[in-house]
Amino acid sequence: MNSTTLLVHDGSAAPDAPVTRVGGLPLAPAGTQWPTCTTCSGPLQFIAQMVLDGGRGVLSVFMCANDPGSCAEWSATAGGNRAYLFPPAGLVPIPLPALPDDEDDEDDEDEDDEDDEDEDDEDDDVRQLGAVRAVERVEVAQPGYRSAAKAWSERSGRPPRHVLGQLGGTPEWLQNDETPDCAGCGGPMEFIARLEEGPDPVTAPNFGSGSAYAHACEPCGRAAFLWQC
Repeated sequence: MNSTTLLVHDGSAAPDAPVTRVGGLPLAPAGTQWPTCTTCSGPLQFIAQMVLDGGRGVLSVFMCANDPGSCAEWSATAGGNRAYLFPPAGLVPIPLPALPDDEDDEDDEDEDDEDDEDEDDEDDDVRQLGAVRAVERVEVAQPGYRSAAKAWSERSGRPPRHVLGQLGGTPEWLQNDETPDCAGCGGPMEFIARLEEGPDPVTAPNFGSGSAYAHACEPCGRAAFLWQC
């Protein structure tokens, strides 16, 4: 019987840990700029990084959270998200960019009636998720993702929402097959991982209560990201 590799919530991690994780700070080659949304020009939110086996690289994904729903952040091609396939070594944290309203906050810093708004802005950081989740890889002797996640939850006694996704294998699409084509060679990209929103909706990425899919074309060094609900 074929097995499925699940990505399971494994506690917290350092924000710059060089491991597979959800949240924190992205690691990239020195000099890499924080990506921005094509539609609104705001900084994208870092979602996750996946360290691939065999020194194949680190796949990192970002998504626009500035005005959810208006930037087509679910699409692999509309510019509301970004995915990168970075080399496996020599990576450093990308410096956080300024928040879109930082300049306005500075102008109003002496006005008492702005205090509450400033606190809300800190709570709603569009650049980062509200938690850093470490990820454990768990092999389950089930051929499909849903059946593997169900079997793991029953065996471990842990909630199904502790399954953060799937690594490799065959994607189970919530809608139609939307395997992206590589912008370099034009061929279909390889499925790398499925991601779920996770156990805490307050600190979760917003996939519209659905699931996200990360793909890559290793020969071209490209990656793509999309979600369905």
